[in-house]
Amino acid sequence: MDDDDRAAALGTVAEDARGSLPYALLHGEALVACAAWALGEAGVVIVDLGTAWDAVAEAGAPFVVHDALCPMAPPEFIAACVERAVAEDVVVVAVRPVTDTVKRVSVDDAGRAVVGDTVDRDGLLALASPVVLPASVVASLPGAPTTDLLRLVRELRQAGPVVLVEAPPGARRVSSPDEVAVLEALTAR
Repeated sequence: MDDDDRAAALGTVAEDARGSLPYALLHGEALVACAAWALGEAGVVIVDLGTAWDAVAEAGAPFVVHDALCPMAPPEFIAACVERAVAEDVVVVAVRPVTDTVKRVSVDDAGRAVVGDTVDRDGLLALASPVVLPASVVASLPGAPTTDLLRLVRELRQAGPVVLVEAPPGARRVSSPDEVAVLEALTAR
């Protein structure tokens, strides 16, 4: 696909309320820099933090929220999510299958945690990145979307259709330095 065929999009790299992890190094670069590079390579113009939301909405372009903690989402995947959001006029949300064992936990009468049954993973998904808002949704928002992706997706699902798209393994979200090391090994060239 040529760059000319990609939908023009604006976007941001979400790094706030994520502690210092967005500045951890992955392949010698900060996670936030890797995420910004991926957006740029996907043809997304990163919006400056000082840009008024009204100006973004008036641009008539889709808007991409890319999590700094999903720094290795491939540019081709991000571009495909933008294209789908534009073509179908729907919100597109990247997700990953849950592969860890998940257990139910309850609290007994003495206040102790009790580990219960295993939850069927087939019905579970892990939020990844990006979240792409088509121009119609951008225009309907009273202000910039939250960068709390879980909250954002909940709000968007209440407002209209949301399409979940399975992200490639490299787009996984990291939550610790150990997970950054695993992602670095997974995405080594």
